[in-house]
Amino acid sequence: MFRPADLFDLAQTDHRVLFNGCEFAWDALKRLKEYIEAQTREAPAHSLAAVGPHVLVGEGTVIEPGARIRGPAIIGKHCQIRHGAYIREHVIVGDGCVIGNACELKHAVLFNDCQVPHFNYVGDSILGHKAHLGAGVILSNVKSLPGTVVVEAAGRRMDTGLRKFGALLGDRAEIGCNSVLNPGSIIGCGALVYPLTNWRGALAPNQIAKNRSVVEVVPRRLRSG
Repeated sequence: MFRPADLFDLAQTDHRVLFNGCEFAWDALKRLKEYIEAQTREAPAHSLAAVGPHVLVGEGTVIEPGARIRGPAIIGKHCQIRHGAYIREHVIVGDGCVIGNACELKHAVLFNDCQVPHFNYVGDSILGHKAHLGAGVILSNVKSLPGTVVVEAAGRRMDTGLRKFGALLGDRAEIGCNSVLNPGSIIGCGALVYPLTNWRGALAPNQIAKNRSVVEVVPRRLRSG
């Protein structure tokens, strides 16, 4: 489930060339910087001061006041870049995407119709068609220990060769509110991660990762007087 075609409908991005020859989907991140810089080298200056140089913005996209696109970046058509969004360097946003308040994106690829709507961090990650992040979801991209990120699945460990690598979310993947995906997480197509989950590793397509935390209810003792 680590090949690009295992996770993504490549017809749902204008940048499928990024994945040409990639054995593993995360290999596209290794060529992202060079690709975006080549595509945006001749980008015209934007009329909004909050949009930096070398940023391409598609037709019908709305950039609300208070948003910041540092670039270089490629933003697709008919997107919503809402107030307080921060799009940093080397980001591709597909058509029909939502980037919401207090969301930060860095070195990432979003396929068409992704939603990153509330208080999210997306670093060094790829989100497939119609992937959705609940409020407060973090895609952590750096190990606390030295070394490159290793992907773990079915007892197999695969070194990605990347010092920074967040997550791959397959098409239609859903991540519940306030969950954290640790570096090197792979979420299959149509899979669901429950809210408040600390996830590491690979989740197969159309599976649900349930966080069954126990809530204890006890009587409240009120102080007299």
